[in-house]
Amino acid sequence: MTRATHEVEYEQMLLSRHGLLNHRKGRRADGVLERSAYILLSRIRVQGPMSVGELSEAFDLDASTLNRQTAAVMRAGLVERIPDPDGGMARKFRITEEGAAALDTEREGMVASLERVMTDWSDEDISAFAGYLRRFNTDIERLGGRPWPRP
Repeated sequence: MTRATHEVEYEQMLLSRHGLLNHRKGRRADGVLERSAYILLSRIRVQGPMSVGELSEAFDLDASTLNRQTAAVMRAGLVERIPDPDGGMARKFRITEEGAAALDTEREGMVASLERVMTDWSDEDISAFAGYLRRFNTDIERLGGRPWPRP
């Protein structure tokens, strides 16, 4: 008999395959942010201003990758560089009002997409699913040693 983790693997693969994004553009069909910008802005919003080094550690990505991503969101006016509020040497990225508005718009679009998918689900089923997803993510974060702050 096959363990249920095989089914989880398969369903996770399908979720990543069709998700809620248009993979050719890296964003939802009517979205305003690319996936990397959405995740980057989400992290900065929850954690507060972060340096390239902190972002590199948080995402387990090399600094050159984060430099490209932060340069793109900075050019778009979604973040700005500021002196470290704690007096450190590294400059940090802070989300701008425009970045916060774009993030809110993108998140509202994602929630609307999820509501269309889950239209026939009960509130209890949605809550249970959210709980399982949170548990799954926090266990991955624990194993990787990179917890994601939650609001």
